[in-house]
Amino acid sequence: MPSIPEFKSPTIRAGGNAKTVKGDKAGQYQTAIMYLAPHKASLMGNVCAMAESAGCIEGCLFRAGRAAFTPDIIPARVAKTQRYFADRAAFVAELVRDLERFVRHCARHKVKPACRLNGTSDIQWEVAHPATRNGTRFASLFEAFPEVTFYDYTKIAKRVTKSLPRNYSLTLSYSAANPRYADMINSAAAESGANVAVVFRSKALRDSIMATGWNGRKVINGDMTDMRFLDESNVIVGLYAKGPAKRDTSGFVVG
Repeated sequence: MPSIPEFKSPTIRAGGNAKTVKGDKAGQYQTAIMYLAPHKASLMGNVCAMAESAGCIEGCLFRAGRAAFTPDIIPARVAKTQRYFADRAAFVAELVRDLERFVRHCARHKVKPACRLNGTSDIQWEVAHPATRNGTRFASLFEAFPEVTFYDYTKIAKRVTKSLPRNYSLTLSYSAANPRYADMINSAAAESGANVAVVFRSKALRDSIMATGWNGRKVINGDMTDMRFLDESNVIVGLYAKGPAKRDTSGFVVG
């Protein structure tokens, strides 16, 4: 099946991520991702509230992939994040325009639109982020774009214990860097049934744990595709360390 053309815009892009492309090639969806400057990298605020508790700053993929080889990518992400903090309403309006373009792009190529708003951030988009589309004000981007399937990873445990928009799914992100944080993630997963993503030290370790399970749950291969909203429920999404995460010793990477 031919690949779907890339989509580029000031806020989101699709077709350039090696992992999402695996799912895109199935010919059913295309996933757009928004990459911001994580944690406090924008120098204007914090978009990853639990980064220090989870110990994921060192292993963040912010500088991995294209960002490691293309000098202008990181400054662009910083500028984008600064726009978000400088005027949130204007930024959301810009995002609405780009999502509308992406929806049309997907329609032209006969695929369903999917979107990760938190590629390298952990913003609670379901709270205090109203959006206006075609003159109608909605409580969130999810309500404004019911035709889009949104999904993200999150380290904010409380998010999965609350009611989420029907077209937004969250996968918890585990870390053993902080026992209290790990307990919060495990408790939220048990309460909500949410899946938990775990980054293992190596592909071999992940594969061996897939055969035995982890923390009483089945482990699936999370590197086959990024389409987390298609995963079965109550599982561990097994990933293996890539980029800076290979050197992580905080406990974010397991094994």
